[in-house]
Amino acid sequence: MSLTKIIKINPASPEEKYIAQAAKVISGGGLVVIPTETVYGIAANALDKKALERLYEVKKRPIDKPFSLLIGEKRKADELARDIPVAAYKLMHKFWPGPLTLILNGAGEANVGLRMPDHQVALKIIEQAHVAIACPSANIAGEPAPDNFAQAIQNMDGLVDLAVDSGDAKLAQESTVVDMAVQPLKIIRSGAIKDEEISAVVKSKNVLFICTGNSCRSVMAEAYLKKLLEKQKRKDVEVSSAGIMMLAGLGASEGTREVLKNEGIDVGTHHSQRVTRELVDRSDIILVMERSHEDKILQLEPLAKNRLFLLKEFAKIGDNDLNIPDPLGASLEFYEKTFSTIKDAVERIMKIL
Repeated sequence: MSLTKIIKINPASPEEKYIAQAAKVISGGGLVVIPTETVYGIAANALDKKALERLYEVKKRPIDKPFSLLIGEKRKADELARDIPVAAYKLMHKFWPGPLTLILNGAGEANVGLRMPDHQVALKIIEQAHVAIACPSANIAGEPAPDNFAQAIQNMDGLVDLAVDSGDAKLAQESTVVDMAVQPLKIIRSGAIKDEEISAVVKSKNVLFICTGNSCRSVMAEAYLKKLLEKQKRKDVEVSSAGIMMLAGLGASEGTREVLKNEGIDVGTHHSQRVTRELVDRSDIILVMERSHEDKILQLEPLAKNRLFLLKEFAKIGDNDLNIPDPLGASLEFYEKTFSTIKDAVERIMKIL
Protein backbone atom coordinates (compact mmCIF):
# COMPACT_ATOMS: atom_id res chain seq x y z
CA MET A 1 0.00 0.00 0.00
CA SER A 2 1.29 3.45 -0.94
CA LEU A 3 2.47 5.64 1.92
CA THR A 4 1.87 8.82 -0.07
CA LYS A 5 -1.63 9.94 -1.05
CA ILE A 6 -2.17 9.57 -4.80
CA ILE A 7 -4.67 11.40 -6.97
CA LYS A 8 -5.25 10.93 -10.70
CA ILE A 9 -5.78 13.99 -12.87
CA ASN A 10 -6.82 13.81 -16.50
CA PRO A 11 -4.11 15.69 -18.48
CA ALA A 12 -6.57 16.56 -21.27
CA SER A 13 -9.30 17.85 -18.93
CA PRO A 14 -7.87 18.45 -15.45
CA GLU A 15 -10.39 18.12 -12.61
CA GLU A 16 -10.46 21.41 -10.71
CA LYS A 17 -11.01 19.86 -7.28
CA TYR A 18 -7.83 17.81 -7.60
CA ILE A 19 -5.86 20.77 -8.99
CA ALA A 20 -6.97 22.82 -5.97
CA GLN A 21 -5.98 19.99 -3.62
CA ALA A 22 -2.46 19.75 -5.02
CA ALA A 23 -2.01 23.54 -5.05
CA LYS A 24 -3.14 23.80 -1.42
CA VAL A 25 -0.60 21.22 -0.27
CA ILE A 26 2.21 23.08 -2.06
CA SER A 27 1.27 26.54 -0.79
CA GLY A 28 0.94 25.08 2.71
CA GLY A 29 4.52 23.85 2.74
CA GLY A 30 4.04 20.26 1.56
CA LEU A 31 5.80 18.33 -1.19
CA VAL A 32 3.84 17.15 -4.23
CA VAL A 33 4.94 15.00 -7.15
CA ILE A 34 3.53 16.64 -10.29
CA PRO A 35 3.71 15.87 -14.02
CA THR A 36 5.33 18.00 -16.70
CA GLU A 37 5.89 17.31 -20.39
CA THR A 38 9.54 16.42 -19.71
CA VAL A 39 9.65 14.32 -16.53
CA TYR A 40 7.83 14.13 -13.20
CA GLY A 41 8.99 16.61 -10.59
CA ILE A 42 8.65 17.40 -6.89
CA ALA A 43 6.90 20.72 -6.36
CA ALA A 44 7.52 22.80 -3.24
CA ASN A 45 6.83 26.36 -2.10
CA ALA A 46 10.11 28.14 -2.92
CA LEU A 47 9.37 30.79 -0.30
CA ASP A 48 8.98 28.23 2.52
CA LYS A 49 12.34 27.57 4.17
CA LYS A 50 11.22 24.33 5.83
CA ALA A 51 9.73 23.02 2.60
CA LEU A 52 13.00 23.67 0.77
CA GLU A 53 15.06 22.04 3.54
CA ARG A 54 12.84 18.98 3.28
CA LEU A 55 13.14 18.99 -0.52
CA TYR A 56 16.94 18.99 -0.30
CA GLU A 57 16.75 16.12 2.18
CA VAL A 58 14.38 14.08 0.01
CA LYS A 59 16.49 14.64 -3.11
CA LYS A 60 19.77 14.09 -1.24
CA ARG A 61 20.96 17.13 -3.11
CA PRO A 62 23.89 19.35 -2.06
CA ILE A 63 22.59 22.46 -0.30
CA ASP A 64 24.71 24.71 -2.53
CA LYS A 65 22.91 23.54 -5.68
CA PRO A 66 19.74 25.67 -6.08
CA PHE A 67 16.44 24.50 -7.53
CA SER A 68 14.92 25.95 -10.67
CA LEU A 69 11.45 27.47 -10.48
CA LEU A 70 8.35 26.73 -12.52
CA ILE A 71 6.23 29.68 -13.66
CA GLY A 72 2.80 29.75 -15.25
CA GLU A 73 3.14 32.98 -17.28
CA LYS A 74 6.03 34.47 -19.25
CA ARG A 75 5.61 37.86 -17.56
CA LYS A 76 6.51 36.26 -14.21
CA ALA A 77 10.11 36.18 -15.44
CA ASP A 78 10.24 39.97 -15.05
CA GLU A 79 9.28 39.64 -11.38
CA LEU A 80 11.84 36.94 -10.57
CA ALA A 81 14.78 38.09 -12.71
CA ARG A 82 16.49 41.32 -13.73
CA ASP A 83 18.55 42.56 -16.68
CA ILE A 84 16.98 39.93 -18.93
CA PRO A 85 18.74 40.00 -22.34
CA VAL A 86 16.85 40.19 -25.62
CA ALA A 87 18.12 36.72 -26.52
CA ALA A 88 16.37 35.29 -23.45
CA TYR A 89 13.07 36.89 -24.46
CA LYS A 90 13.46 35.44 -27.94
CA LEU A 91 14.01 31.97 -26.46
CA MET A 92 10.96 32.39 -24.20
CA HIS A 93 8.83 33.37 -27.19
CA LYS A 94 10.03 30.41 -29.23
CA PHE A 95 10.11 27.65 -26.62
CA TRP A 96 7.82 28.60 -23.70
CA PRO A 97 5.75 26.89 -22.63
CA GLY A 98 8.15 24.04 -23.24
CA PRO A 99 11.25 22.10 -22.23
CA LEU A 100 13.62 25.02 -21.74
CA THR A 101 15.11 26.22 -18.45
CA LEU A 102 16.76 29.64 -18.53
CA ILE A 103 19.25 30.72 -15.89
CA LEU A 104 18.96 34.48 -15.42
CA ASN A 105 20.19 37.19 -13.09
CA GLY A 106 17.88 36.88 -10.11
CA ALA A 107 15.87 39.72 -8.65
CA GLY A 108 18.05 39.21 -5.56
CA GLU A 109 21.77 38.47 -5.50
CA ALA A 110 21.68 34.86 -6.73
CA ASN A 111 20.88 33.67 -10.24
CA VAL A 112 17.55 31.98 -10.84
CA GLY A 113 16.53 29.14 -13.18
CA LEU A 114 13.06 29.51 -14.71
CA ARG A 115 10.86 27.28 -16.85
CA MET A 116 7.27 27.44 -18.08
CA PRO A 117 6.13 23.81 -18.55
CA ASP A 118 3.97 22.73 -21.47
CA HIS A 119 1.54 20.67 -19.39
CA GLN A 120 -1.98 21.78 -18.45
CA VAL A 121 -1.96 20.02 -15.08
CA ALA A 122 1.33 21.62 -14.05
CA LEU A 123 0.27 25.07 -15.27
CA LYS A 124 -3.04 24.94 -13.43
CA ILE A 125 -1.36 23.82 -10.20
CA ILE A 126 1.18 26.65 -10.51
CA GLU A 127 -1.60 29.16 -11.13
CA GLN A 128 -3.65 28.10 -8.12
CA ALA A 129 -0.75 27.70 -5.70
CA HIS A 130 -0.03 31.47 -5.88
CA VAL A 131 3.60 30.92 -4.81
CA ALA A 132 6.94 30.49 -6.55
CA ILE A 133 7.38 26.75 -7.10
CA ALA A 134 10.69 24.91 -6.88
CA CYS A 135 10.41 21.71 -8.90
CA PRO A 136 13.39 19.39 -9.41
CA SER A 137 12.88 15.97 -11.00
CA ALA A 138 11.26 13.33 -8.78
CA ASN A 139 14.32 11.18 -8.16
CA ILE A 140 17.25 10.91 -5.79
CA ALA A 141 20.13 13.08 -7.01
CA GLY A 142 22.26 11.17 -9.48
CA GLU A 143 19.56 8.67 -10.45
CA PRO A 144 17.52 8.74 -13.70
CA ALA A 145 14.65 11.23 -13.81
CA PRO A 146 11.21 9.52 -13.96
CA ASP A 147 9.28 9.91 -17.21
CA ASN A 148 6.15 8.16 -15.93
CA PHE A 149 4.18 8.09 -12.71
CA ALA A 150 5.13 4.52 -11.75
CA GLN A 151 8.81 5.48 -11.65
CA ALA A 152 8.09 8.69 -9.78
CA ILE A 153 6.05 7.10 -7.01
CA GLN A 154 8.54 4.26 -6.68
CA ASN A 155 11.22 6.87 -5.99
CA MET A 156 9.15 9.13 -3.74
CA ASP A 157 6.57 6.95 -1.98
CA GLY A 158 6.47 7.97 1.67
CA LEU A 159 8.79 10.93 1.08
CA VAL A 160 6.21 13.38 -0.26
CA ASP A 161 2.72 14.34 0.92
CA LEU A 162 0.86 13.96 -2.35
CA ALA A 163 1.52 12.53 -5.81
CA VAL A 164 -0.37 13.42 -8.98
CA ASP A 165 -0.76 10.69 -11.59
CA SER A 166 -1.30 12.09 -15.10
CA GLY A 167 0.18 9.28 -17.14
CA ASP A 168 3.44 9.28 -19.06
CA ALA A 169 5.48 12.41 -19.73
CA LYS A 170 5.03 13.45 -23.36
CA LEU A 171 8.70 14.08 -24.06
CA ALA A 172 10.32 11.73 -21.54
CA GLN A 173 13.45 13.87 -21.61
CA GLU A 174 14.71 16.58 -19.28
CA SER A 175 14.63 20.23 -20.27
CA THR A 176 17.52 21.96 -21.99
CA VAL A 177 19.23 24.33 -19.54
CA VAL A 178 20.76 27.54 -20.87
CA ASP A 179 22.74 29.97 -18.71
CA MET A 180 21.83 33.48 -19.88
CA ALA A 181 23.51 35.15 -16.90
CA VAL A 182 26.91 34.81 -18.59
CA GLN A 183 28.22 36.19 -21.87
CA PRO A 184 28.33 34.41 -24.19
CA LEU A 185 25.47 32.19 -23.06
CA LYS A 186 26.31 28.63 -22.06
CA ILE A 187 24.24 25.48 -22.56
CA ILE A 188 24.51 23.76 -19.19
CA ARG A 189 22.48 20.69 -20.09
CA SER A 190 21.42 19.45 -23.52
CA GLY A 191 17.89 18.13 -23.40
CA ALA A 192 14.63 18.08 -25.34
CA ILE A 193 15.59 21.18 -27.35
CA LYS A 194 18.67 20.70 -29.50
CA ASP A 195 21.71 22.94 -29.05
CA GLU A 196 21.52 24.07 -32.69
CA GLU A 197 17.90 25.18 -32.19
CA ILE A 198 18.98 27.38 -29.30
CA SER A 199 21.81 28.83 -31.36
CA ALA A 200 19.56 29.55 -34.36
CA VAL A 201 17.08 31.56 -32.27
CA VAL A 202 19.78 33.51 -30.44
CA LYS A 203 21.61 34.38 -33.67
CA SER A 204 18.45 35.44 -35.50
CA LYS A 205 17.42 39.10 -35.68
CA ASN A 206 13.94 40.28 -34.73
CA VAL A 207 12.84 43.51 -36.44
CA LEU A 208 9.70 45.28 -35.24
CA PHE A 209 8.08 48.13 -37.20
CA ILE A 210 5.70 50.43 -35.33
CA CYS A 211 3.28 53.11 -36.45
CA THR A 212 0.06 54.50 -35.02
CA GLY A 213 -2.61 52.05 -36.10
CA ASN A 214 -0.70 49.15 -37.70
CA SER A 215 -2.76 49.55 -40.84
CA CYS A 216 -0.51 51.66 -43.10
CA ARG A 217 3.17 52.53 -42.57
CA SER A 218 4.31 49.63 -40.39
CA VAL A 219 2.42 47.21 -42.64
CA MET A 220 4.23 48.57 -45.70
CA ALA A 221 7.62 48.24 -44.00
CA GLU A 222 6.96 44.74 -42.69
CA ALA A 223 5.62 43.44 -45.99
CA TYR A 224 8.41 44.92 -48.09
CA LEU A 225 11.21 43.70 -45.83
CA LYS A 226 9.68 40.21 -45.86
CA LYS A 227 9.66 40.33 -49.66
CA LEU A 228 13.35 41.23 -49.79
CA LEU A 229 14.25 38.53 -47.26
CA GLU A 230 12.30 35.93 -49.19
CA LYS A 231 14.00 36.96 -52.41
CA GLN A 232 17.39 36.35 -50.79
CA LYS A 233 16.12 33.15 -49.11
CA ARG A 234 17.01 34.58 -45.71
CA LYS A 235 15.49 32.77 -42.73
CA ASP A 236 17.56 34.39 -40.00
CA VAL A 237 15.42 37.51 -39.64
CA GLU A 238 11.92 37.63 -38.09
CA VAL A 239 9.81 40.63 -39.03
CA SER A 240 6.66 41.90 -37.33
CA SER A 241 4.67 45.11 -36.98
CA ALA A 242 2.37 46.71 -34.44
CA GLY A 243 0.54 49.93 -33.61
CA ILE A 244 0.64 52.34 -30.70
CA MET A 245 -3.10 53.03 -30.78
CA MET A 246 -5.44 50.65 -32.54
CA LEU A 247 -8.16 48.05 -32.29
CA ALA A 248 -6.70 44.57 -32.65
CA GLY A 249 -7.72 42.54 -35.66
CA LEU A 250 -8.29 45.33 -38.20
CA GLY A 251 -6.94 44.86 -41.71
CA ALA A 252 -4.56 46.98 -43.76
CA SER A 253 -6.04 50.21 -45.10
CA GLU A 254 -7.31 50.31 -48.67
CA GLY A 255 -4.49 52.61 -49.75
CA THR A 256 -1.88 50.32 -48.21
CA ARG A 257 -3.33 47.29 -49.96
CA GLU A 258 -3.32 49.17 -53.26
CA VAL A 259 0.29 50.40 -53.20
CA LEU A 260 1.58 47.01 -52.05
CA LYS A 261 -0.47 45.23 -54.71
CA ASN A 262 1.40 47.30 -57.29
CA GLU A 263 4.61 45.93 -55.74
CA GLY A 264 3.31 42.35 -56.08
CA ILE A 265 2.57 42.04 -52.35
CA ASP A 266 -0.75 40.86 -50.94
CA VAL A 267 -1.56 41.99 -47.37
CA GLY A 268 -5.20 40.95 -47.50
CA THR A 269 -4.71 38.65 -44.52
CA HIS A 270 -3.02 41.25 -42.31
CA HIS A 271 -4.55 41.70 -38.86
CA SER A 272 -3.42 44.68 -36.82
CA GLN A 273 -2.02 44.24 -33.32
CA ARG A 274 -1.21 46.61 -30.52
CA VAL A 275 2.39 46.85 -29.42
CA THR A 276 3.09 45.03 -26.15
CA ARG A 277 6.04 44.92 -23.83
CA GLU A 278 6.60 41.29 -24.85
CA LEU A 279 6.90 42.30 -28.51
CA VAL A 280 9.35 45.05 -27.62
CA ASP A 281 11.43 42.89 -25.27
CA ARG A 282 12.12 40.22 -27.88
CA SER A 283 12.98 42.64 -30.69
CA ASP A 284 16.60 43.38 -31.57
CA ILE A 285 15.68 46.42 -33.67
CA ILE A 286 12.56 48.56 -33.13
CA LEU A 287 11.82 50.99 -35.95
CA VAL A 288 9.15 53.69 -35.57
CA MET A 289 7.74 56.25 -37.97
CA GLU A 290 7.49 59.33 -35.73
CA ARG A 291 9.11 60.85 -32.63
CA SER A 292 5.84 60.42 -30.76
CA HIS A 293 6.08 56.66 -31.32
CA GLU A 294 9.53 56.67 -29.71
CA ASP A 295 8.10 58.36 -26.64
CA LYS A 296 5.30 55.80 -26.34
CA ILE A 297 7.68 52.85 -26.60
CA LEU A 298 10.00 54.27 -23.95
CA GLN A 299 7.04 54.72 -21.64
CA LEU A 300 6.20 51.05 -22.19
CA GLU A 301 9.77 49.77 -21.85
CA PRO A 302 12.55 52.26 -20.93
CA LEU A 303 15.21 49.58 -21.43
CA ALA A 304 14.43 49.51 -25.16
CA LYS A 305 16.26 52.82 -25.65
CA ASN A 306 19.37 51.38 -27.32
CA ARG A 307 17.31 49.31 -29.75
CA LEU A 308 14.81 51.99 -30.71
CA PHE A 309 15.18 54.18 -33.81
CA LEU A 310 13.20 56.27 -36.25
CA LEU A 311 13.04 54.33 -39.51
CA LYS A 312 14.61 57.11 -41.56
CA GLU A 313 17.25 57.68 -38.88
CA PHE A 314 18.29 54.01 -38.82
CA ALA A 315 18.38 53.91 -42.63
CA LYS A 316 20.61 57.01 -42.61
CA ILE A 317 18.28 59.08 -44.77
CA GLY A 318 19.54 62.60 -44.21
CA ASP A 319 16.29 64.56 -44.30
CA ASN A 320 15.73 67.44 -41.93
CA ASP A 321 12.41 65.86 -40.92
CA LEU A 322 12.87 62.24 -39.85
CA ASN A 323 9.14 61.67 -39.32
CA ILE A 324 7.13 59.74 -41.89
CA PRO A 325 3.60 61.23 -41.92
CA ASP A 326 0.56 59.01 -41.58
CA PRO A 327 -1.22 58.56 -44.95
CA LEU A 328 -4.46 57.30 -43.41
CA GLY A 329 -7.37 59.16 -45.00
CA ALA A 330 -5.11 60.84 -47.58
CA SER A 331 -5.02 60.40 -51.37
CA LEU A 332 -3.57 57.39 -53.15
CA GLU A 333 -0.80 59.69 -54.37
CA PHE A 334 0.15 60.41 -50.75
CA TYR A 335 0.15 56.67 -50.01
CA GLU A 336 2.49 56.11 -52.96
CA LYS A 337 4.83 58.85 -51.72
CA THR A 338 4.81 57.32 -48.23
CA PHE A 339 5.59 53.88 -49.56
CA SER A 340 8.39 55.24 -51.72
CA THR A 341 10.04 56.69 -48.60
CA ILE A 342 9.57 53.45 -46.64
CA LYS A 343 10.79 51.34 -49.57
CA ASP A 344 14.00 53.36 -49.80
CA ALA A 345 14.58 53.02 -46.06
CA VAL A 346 13.93 49.26 -45.97
CA GLU A 347 16.26 48.64 -48.94
CA ARG A 348 19.03 50.49 -47.09
CA ILE A 349 18.35 48.49 -43.91
CA MET A 350 18.41 45.23 -45.82
CA LYS A 351 22.04 45.85 -46.69
CA ILE A 352 23.10 45.83 -43.03
CA LEU A 353 20.89 43.06 -41.65
